[in-house]
Amino acid sequence: MECIAEMPPAPLDRRPRKRQRLGWDVGPAGMHQVQLGLCGQEVVNAISAVALGLSSGGIVSSQLNQGQARDGSPPLREDDKDGHYVFAVGDNLTPRYKINAKMGEGTFGQVLECWDKERKEMVAIKIIRGIKKYRDAAMIEIGMLEQLGKYDESRSSCVQIRNWFDYRNHICIVFERLGPSLYDFLRKNNYRSFPIALVREVAKQLLEFMHELRLIHTDLKPENILLVSPEYIKVPDYKVSSRSPKEGSYYKRLPKSSAIKVIDFGSTTYDQQDQSYVVSTRHYRAPEVILGLGWSYPCDIWSVGCILVELCTGEALFQTHENLEHLAMMERVFGPLPYHMLKRADRHSERYIRKGRLNWPEGCTSRESMKAMMKLPKLQAMAPPASISIDLKVGEIFELSLDNVASFSQPSDFDQADQERAPS
Repeated sequence: MECIAEMPPAPLDRRPRKRQRLGWDVGPAGMHQVQLGLCGQEVVNAISAVALGLSSGGIVSSQLNQGQARDGSPPLREDDKDGHYVFAVGDNLTPRYKINAKMGEGTFGQVLECWDKERKEMVAIKIIRGIKKYRDAAMIEIGMLEQLGKYDESRSSCVQIRNWFDYRNHICIVFERLGPSLYDFLRKNNYRSFPIALVREVAKQLLEFMHELRLIHTDLKPENILLVSPEYIKVPDYKVSSRSPKEGSYYKRLPKSSAIKVIDFGSTTYDQQDQSYVVSTRHYRAPEVILGLGWSYPCDIWSVGCILVELCTGEALFQTHENLEHLAMMERVFGPLPYHMLKRADRHSERYIRKGRLNWPEGCTSRESMKAMMKLPKLQAMAPPASISIDLKVGEIFELSLDNVASFSQPSDFDQADQERAPS
């Protein structure tokens, strides 16, 4: 059995093998038993912590100590032009953490794999860009993570914060080291679909997570759902898709465990707060968000439905970057959008509607858009609802999202900024 964080190409092996009997446990047990604690040796932003009521591990700002020599600290370097922390593998990040590798990068900053010298284990450290708006958002995320850490029920499906500190004007958040995201697993597996049994387990955990915490994540997507374990198994797979290379296409990888954890709580909110701005990455954005109707829990439910279809097919359900085309795709897959939603569209989205219905195909801007629309099948053809039924079928998940937007209040503001998935 292989246990790796990255999945290299496997050599071609045409030998027949007995198909393994698979059953996914939510395990591994004990992965969620994390003690929250902050270490006094790290430098923290005490002012921000006090203002937000966060537990901090120190009282000295990093800026007070930047000029002081510290044993094992790397030389001071200028941030790059985008405000990202400049590092070298092998550097210390405070005396406690040693940088081992870069795991990823996003709008917020970078994620580094580091060795925790005190706990003798690998951790993931999210290093926020040294820009005020990102620092402020990071402090809000820390507050949310510390609140989530108090709920025993959330530990099986919420990433756990280990520590946080302010280092050279960069908020650093220390997390448990997890496996790859669902999106990375799909990508490195040539976008092969997950087995129905595994999709069912993922769906169950996501829906339980939302029900228990009573929070609105607002950015659920495969990139923000991580497998707890990097371990996988290889099973025969003789279906070669257009996105699968010929070499190595006779096998596919399956996660050994279905246990997942949700990450990125920087935009998480409570239901009683004002929700009138644009949320969610484009592919997983609910219709009420596009139409400016305001949003609540159903926007997360819609995102879950999109995620489940993607796991079943290997492809994002709505591959578009334009609002009218996006809404037309929804109608193509599910049928006409409810009239009560269209008639209440805000002033920014009125141009998508004409005479009480979606302005499509009249408003179509290109022949390519029309062709892409006609190729879209109905939901039942992509992911038969009966095959992945849990407490709710996939179709019912989308219907629940649509039914619950009727009571939303008209938004007072509308943020036009789209959060697009980076091209793969």
